[in-house]
Amino acid sequence: MEQEHIILLQKILVFLFSVTLFWKIIKHMCGLLSIEKEPVTVLVTGAAGQIGYALVPMIARGVMLGPDQPVIIHMLDIEQAVEALNGVKMELIDAAFPLLKGVAATTDVVEACQDVNIAVMVGGFPRKEGMERKDVMSKNVSIYKAQASALEQHAAPDCKVLVVANPANTNALILKEFAPSIPEKNITCLTRLDHNRALGQISEKLDVHVSEVKNVIIWGNHSSTQYPDVNHATVKTTDGEKSVRVALANDNWLNTEFITTVQQRGAAIIKARKLSSALSAASAACDHIRDWVLGTPKGTWVSMGVYSDGSYGIQPGIVYSFPVTCEKGQWSIVKGLKIDEFSREKMDASAKELMEEKTLAYSCLD
Repeated sequence: MEQEHIILLQKILVFLFSVTLFWKIIKHMCGLLSIEKEPVTVLVTGAAGQIGYALVPMIARGVMLGPDQPVIIHMLDIEQAVEALNGVKMELIDAAFPLLKGVAATTDVVEACQDVNIAVMVGGFPRKEGMERKDVMSKNVSIYKAQASALEQHAAPDCKVLVVANPANTNALILKEFAPSIPEKNITCLTRLDHNRALGQISEKLDVHVSEVKNVIIWGNHSSTQYPDVNHATVKTTDGEKSVRVALANDNWLNTEFITTVQQRGAAIIKARKLSSALSAASAACDHIRDWVLGTPKGTWVSMGVYSDGSYGIQPGIVYSFPVTCEKGQWSIVKGLKIDEFSREKMDASAKELMEEKTLAYSCLD
């Protein structure tokens, strides 16, 4: 009887081994025969400009959506830039990117917005010498009103929008107003560049790799009133994870020079290059979309300009930068962070500026 049990047990083990082996072979064969993902269509406006020129190859290489995600790129620019735009298209073709399944270059906003899944709005009207703030706002309100209508009518229903062109927060607000069928959670603006700048400054000061620092926050407007906050930021050290404030032990620098350096970094780059930030802005746009679509690492948040829901006492009705986590294509504002008096004052000042911008933008509409 015992012998029969042993034989039965051996047969069961052989069967289980065979099933496991067969399953591994099937999985391997499925991997070899894996079906390529459907391409994602990405719109880049202002694509002939500096940021656009830096951004489109990053998208085509998989920096934005991952190394296995095919893309189709739609590039839009104004008539005056059509020659340069066609030149960018030629270079994309010449680069022979394996993930790039199609590229369109156009000055027609309807054609550009057709079936797009992700829209990166880089194009806008820059402030020129002698221009009043209202004149610049009026130009951008007109641009974003037209592009919002085209996106609403012709983009994919679940289109995600990232506004990069300044004033980014208010441009995003105008776009939301004139594309009411696009969910408000699908319209964001770029403050990831400021977030990355803050990470860079902290890592330089601590002499650690930037990947060791996390959870800085950019509150507010993408302007000189933004508030780079390190109160909840941490850094990996040889003694384990520490608060950035504890690791640096220099509150004076963190409350003064650090903040102004991040706030004025764009101006410093213009002074050095005689041109505005392009490479870092393009990289930040990729970071923003990648985390939004693919998710943020566990325990890590990033900064995104999103439509305020009243969190942290910030009035609804403006696009404001908050700390967010992302999962399954959705962002969520990080809740319950302690806000001290110093932070409260700076957060409110940036919100006040955004309310003023909103009033100015609406007066342009009137």
